[in-house]
Amino acid sequence: MCGAKTGGLSLEGVDVDNESIIQGVVVRGDAPVNGAYVRLLDRTGEFTAEVPTSATGHFRFFAAPGAWTLRTLAPRSEPLDRQVVASKGGVAEITVAL
Repeated sequence: MCGAKTGGLSLEGVDVDNESIIQGVVVRGDAPVNGAYVRLLDRTGEFTAEVPTSATGHFRFFAAPGAWTLRTLAPRSEPLDRQVVASKGGVAEITVAL
């Protein structure tokens, strides 16, 4: 999917054509989850990066093209893994529902 979701993170000023972007939102029910952490793991399961979710539950990674695992760690939830593929010139939009 290319482009940000309505109400999601702005891509203004980002050279999307030359980046591989993984972004999304962590939600519980209809509410965004701030204070969660989203980890980016490579295809072998090795830790690559981690970001906290914003007040609106959003996160973003600039990653190399390829297959990745997003591991979400949030209060009152078990760790949740989601598979995602990043591609140069594209934005992989993920909603993590806890």
